[in-house]
Amino acid sequence: MLELRNVVKTYAKNVRAVDDVSLNLPAGVVGLIGHNGAGKTSLMQMIATLTRPTSGQILFDGADIVKQPDAIRGRLGFLPQDFGVYPNLTALEFLQYFAALKGVRDPARLRLLLEMVNLHEHAHRQAAGFSGGMRRRLGIAQALLNDPDVLIVDEPTAGLDPEERLRFRHLLSEIGFRKLVIVSTHIVSDIENMASHLAIMNKGKLMAYDTPDSFVRDARSKVWSVTVEAQHYEALRAEVQVLQAQRNEHGISLRIAHASSPCAGAVPAEPTLEEALMTQRYAVQEAAA
Repeated sequence: MLELRNVVKTYAKNVRAVDDVSLNLPAGVVGLIGHNGAGKTSLMQMIATLTRPTSGQILFDGADIVKQPDAIRGRLGFLPQDFGVYPNLTALEFLQYFAALKGVRDPARLRLLLEMVNLHEHAHRQAAGFSGGMRRRLGIAQALLNDPDVLIVDEPTAGLDPEERLRFRHLLSEIGFRKLVIVSTHIVSDIENMASHLAIMNKGKLMAYDTPDSFVRDARSKVWSVTVEAQHYEALRAEVQVLQAQRNEHGISLRIAHASSPCAGAVPAEPTLEEALMTQRYAVQEAAA
């Protein structure tokens, strides 16, 4: 559906925000993972045709959207991280405004979207009184107005409470059954139960692209569990990568990323997805050192 070929984005002073990224993205939910500054937002802005790559191609159903941006714009939905609302408009008026811009003329579509994001009871309430979570839900409704084939959301759960985060993840997961959803985040828990694939970025480069199960499988035998006495903790931490540390009545319980047993008493532990990704990041850092 969407293919990136050797995409590069260079800013002033020859800073490469995106460095030779190639990806083939089918329908499903793709989690774009990386710390702030990894290049996630720059990559999504290029896919959304908001900026142009310095070099490379982005193909949507075979059409080069760098040269022909209209090939994707009518089939695209985008929710940026900093999404503003018009405070004097009601939720319904807000959607009506964006529907007019996108050429959507079906009033039933607006009502359906308000129900989908659980804002139908607030349809006639001004957005000025909305919580951060309600504004994010209104943002996703506008992104879905044209029933897009590609939906891009940047840090979708920022500022949401736990209940709203769960609802938002469920909504994106359902959309991903039939569309391509690209979700940018540095919070692994946001996408671990809905992503079909994960793309890991670091300093503009694509470090890995695979399924969550594959990342976890590759990390087996590289994550260890052990409890050590408090006086031994600092020395051990200086030698190995500690993923988690929790004090208990027996000492300090640790989960450690290491290619082999890190110390006496350590036993293999089943890695979580977050631990699997951290293990891979540490391996990349060691290889580069």
